[in-house]
Amino acid sequence: MVKNVTFKEAWDGIADCKVCALRESVLFSGLDEDNFEQIHDPIDQYTLPVGSTLYRAGDVGDRMYTIRSGVLKLVQYLPDGSQRIVRLIRATDVTGLECLLGENYKHDAVVLQPTEACSLPVKVVEKLSKENPKLHRELLNRWQRALNEADAWLTELSTGSAKQRVARLLLRLVSDAETSECQLFAREDMGAMLGITTETASRTIAEFKRQSLLVETSSNHFLLDIPNLQRIAED
Repeated sequence: MVKNVTFKEAWDGIADCKVCALRESVLFSGLDEDNFEQIHDPIDQYTLPVGSTLYRAGDVGDRMYTIRSGVLKLVQYLPDGSQRIVRLIRATDVTGLECLLGENYKHDAVVLQPTEACSLPVKVVEKLSKENPKLHRELLNRWQRALNEADAWLTELSTGSAKQRVARLLLRLVSDAETSECQLFAREDMGAMLGITTETASRTIAEFKRQSLLVETSSNHFLLDIPNLQRIAED
């Protein structure tokens, strides 16, 4: 579902924008009201169910997206038709940055958990970044953050034993959270994230549950034993 949100609704925090990643994200913290109005005149706000696609690889990129809530996976398809998840996009992340270089989208952005996202016209962001040094600097920071995340997926989640990879993924899911609780993904997705088979991902999660490294609090929601998972991840 897509709806338009006017500038006044966004700036004043109504229309459910009180927790909007656009208003609270560091990316736009240096904008004044006039700058902000250029982005929100109006903004497209998306509510996306699990399994839907925000954008596809090869699509013309004329919009970036900021994620208000939820989780998406960035998927790259291999020549044999299999998929590899190259990283996750979560609340306050900005995705589609390649559009700033005039390039098409590089991946499929597929929803893993119910997601709310807002779209940013690339031309508007380009114009504002030229006029606003803080925004330009923060865009560079976002590029670096995306590179760091990509490096982490290569070094942490694609090397080591299956147990190490699963432990590292679980720890990353709660790295910015205030609690040790996380929601797991389908085992097929976990396998595609970690470069292991679906069966191996399932067996590893089942073993972690038997060892009380994962304690289920509700359907597919778990509390993590962080110290012991860290021990496995670092072995």
